[in-house]
Amino acid sequence: MKLIRGALVAGLLFVSGCAVQSTSPGTTPASQLPTKPSHPRYAPPPGVSSEWVPSLGVYAVGGQRDMYYRERTYYRWNNGWSWAVSPNGPWTDTDSSGIPPGLYRQYSQ
Repeated sequence: MKLIRGALVAGLLFVSGCAVQSTSPGTTPASQLPTKPSHPRYAPPPGVSSEWVPSLGVYAVGGQRDMYYRERTYYRWNNGWSWAVSPNGPWTDTDSSGIPPGLYRQYSQ
């Protein structure tokens, strides 16, 4: 029983440590925000280079300006938001409700 309780406590500590901390990115370009290679909950995009941007809550897709990825969806800013299931499109226009909150806040300032 103590072993199970210890495992549960350790699991809770691990999960609580995975929370994405929100920061106020201001107008800093995404390419200059702190990044990490990957996130323990969200898998990186397949077949492209990327880095996890904690303040945005998405992966920045390498070699692509204003393109991001999270949970099998690519997001692109081009004077408005669009999304796709492939980095090559086809792209579908969307409003802020279709964009991860941290990413939307970065571009709404």
